[in-house]
Amino acid sequence: MKVEVFRHTIADNVLVGSYCVFSNQGGLVHPQTPVTDQDELSSLLQVPLMAGTINRGSSVLGAGMVVNDWSAFCGLATTSTELSVVESVFKLGDLGQSAVAGALRTSLVESMT
Repeated sequence: MKVEVFRHTIADNVLVGSYCVFSNQGGLVHPQTPVTDQDELSSLLQVPLMAGTINRGSSVLGAGMVVNDWSAFCGLATTSTELSVVESVFKLGDLGQSAVAGALRTSLVESMT
């Protein structure tokens, strides 16, 4: 696949896919991830990072949410504070509905041609 790979842990957990969620806009990591690790990951991936939880305090972020560049889907137990953190770090409130529809339409047309 010729993709660059980095070995890393998230808050001393080797199951990085369970304890972090990333998109092209930002990332959310386990709440006990040290600031130095967050800074290192942020510079490697070139996206802003924030530590947080989902589903009323769960640190298993990968089990509680999925995100892309336009939207995020979170579990029913997710609090309004957690949702505001998700919207902030993934920059989900920055695009208007028409911009999202236009971007989706463009990417769908490109993938079909």
